[in-house]
Amino acid sequence: MLMSISRQVIFMRITGLDHIVITTANIDKCIAFYAGVLGLRHELKNGKHAFYFGVQKINIHCRPAEFLPTAQHPTYGSQDICLLADRDICTIKAEIEAKGYPIEEGVVARQGALGAMQSIYLRDADGNLIEIAVYEKKSK
Repeated sequence: MLMSISRQVIFMRITGLDHIVITTANIDKCIAFYAGVLGLRHELKNGKHAFYFGVQKINIHCRPAEFLPTAQHPTYGSQDICLLADRDICTIKAEIEAKGYPIEEGVVARQGALGAMQSIYLRDADGNLIEIAVYEKKSK
């Protein structure tokens, strides 16, 4: 039974995001996008694919419910993910376009968890929407 938020005492404090899981229809195209286009480090350990960046990772399942437990309805192309970058967004956009990869939208202004940011959007091989964002630098 769910309790009302106003009556609930919360003892835990969520501090960050460790990893997410994406299901892919084609692991080779998935690797080409995340490692080749975005430059994430790809590792294959014990038959499991993962991409690493910063202190996070993206686990890849090659078929729905490959490892259990899993999301109730894992499917290709259902994710909408925002990745943070530390370079000028126009430079990032130009780099992706130079690799021959299409930008779906951007550069556009967005509001992220920490404030104003500039974003571009593209899709991976499975149709997941990938936002790459750079927070605006605050004036001193």
